[in-house]
Order: sequence, then C-alpha cells, then structure tokens
Amino acid sequence: MKTHSNFEKKWKERFEGYANQADDDAGIAGWSPTGLDARLRKFNYIWGNNKLVNSFWLDAGCGAGTYSRFITHQGANVIGLDYSLPSLQKAMLKGSESISWCVADINKLPIKQDSFDGVICFGVTQALEDSETIIQGLSKATKPGGQIWIDALNGKCLPHSWGKFIRRLKKRPMHLRYESHKNLLNLLKKNNIVNIRLHWLPILPSRWNRFQWMVETSFSKWLFRTIPFLGLLFSHAFILCGERAKDE
Repeated sequence: MKTHSNFEKKWKERFEGYANQADDDAGIAGWSPTGLDARLRKFNYIWGNNKLVNSFWLDAGCGAGTYSRFITHQGANVIGLDYSLPSLQKAMLKGSESISWCVADINKLPIKQDSFDGVICFGVTQALEDSETIIQGLSKATKPGGQIWIDALNGKCLPHSWGKFIRRLKKRPMHLRYESHKNLLNLLKKNNIVNIRLHWLPILPSRWNRFQWMVETSFSKWLFRTIPFLGLLFSHAFILCGERAKDE
C-alpha cells in the first residue's frame, strides 16, 4: 500500500489551510481567481454538448466542488471526493442534492471497480509524488465505455522550466510537481483508456490577466491545435480526456 511522502503530506496540510482561510472556490483550491476562471472557460469549451442525464460521476480531489457543480448542471449525479475535510465542509455549503461528499484519499480510492460513468480529476497531480497510482485507481473505477478527464501542470512550459531552473540553482525543493503530457498519455493507454484527446491550457499570470483573451481567441485555439509545439512551450497546463476500452 502506498504511503504518503513528505511532499504529499505538506500539500494535504496546505489544502486544509487554504480551506480554513478562504470561502471562495479559487482560494480553497489554492488557485488565483483569474486562473480558475480561465480553467473553467476552457473546460466548458471542450466539454461542448456532452450531456450526462442520469449518469453517475466521480470528482476525485474535488476541493471546493467547482467541477462537481458543473457536472451536476449537465444532468449527472456526482460523488465529490477529497482528503481535506475543511474543503468538503466549504463545498457542501454550495452543493446540491445531486452531489454526495466523501472524505477519502485519491491514492486509496474506497470505490468498487466499474462504478462510474465518468471520472474527473483536476488540480490534483501537482500535489502528488507521481500519477501512476491515481491513473490505475481512476481507470478501474470507471465503467467500460465511461469517460475519464484529468489535468496536470505542463512541465515543458517555458515559465515553469525557468522556475524549476531557479529553484535548483538556489537549492530549494520543488513546491509543485510538473507533469509530461506524454507520460500521462502513456499511463492512460497502459490502463486501457482509448480515444484520448489532448487540450492545451494557456493561462497568463494574474498581473497579465488583461491579455488572457488573446490566448483564448478562435485563432489562438487553432494555433495550439495545429502546432502542438506551441502548446508544449506556452501552456501552463493541459487536459487529457478519453474513454475506458469496452473490449478489455
């Protein structure tokens, strides 16, 4: 059974601290308000007309319940799961009858195999030692043919690469774990996830938020789709979504 590293323990303490100090979704999750708004716009855009009437979903690492509420608005019933009790207590105040809440560790999901029509895991991988354990767990929890959505901080993004270099230079420990889209893609494939789509998520720093619209135009979206190298270098994060294979 996996044991928590000091890195993961510190992040659990941080999330509990965020929730005790904040009431807004961004503050509880540890994001900036502009960063969370950009994430939600992107998610809404790529979600499209994906209706979920009478389906059953898991929001793993739900935090303040931002995405749990979004999914219920599409017609689904949701379990919002998080290891931070203070976060769930804040999430419950904004939730609906279509959301049930569960205090649990995403590395040790108390979920039967083939339980959900879909799972979503956003804002989690950067606080974990690795992604392999949760990909295995989330994939098993998803029914054959069900959807899986996961995001991560892009380790090849130029600002992130520069930040990592400075930390190493100053011999400071990493405060976040950045991910490779290829690594996450391979883990999903290894766990029988198919039809995987990659979506780059460019987010400008809060101080430059007035220019955020420029990376969200139709032309910018076309550029990131057409020239993946741009997404690799200039996207703060990325989203991968796919389905669990039906013929395992």
